[in-house]
Amino acid sequence: MSNHYRPVDCAVHSALRGYLHSGELVELVFRDESGQVLTLHEEIRDLFSRAGEDFLLTSRGRLVRLDHLMMVNGQALAT
Repeated sequence: MSNHYRPVDCAVHSALRGYLHSGELVELVFRDESGQVLTLHEEIRDLFSRAGEDFLLTSRGRLVRLDHLMMVNGQALAT
């Protein structure tokens, strides 16, 4: 799994902001740092940047780097 951050499309940011403001449960499919594919069903609590990388924080405290997202609510993201 590459540690080099790849910027995420603005449409992805926009969709995630919509889920953040709606407070609804979201299905997130992503690769963790070890490369394992995980699926969460949680609310998005925050979106932020740190050291040039973008992240989301879930309602249960899970931190997901945006370029590790593969699908959001069944919609595949461009890689």
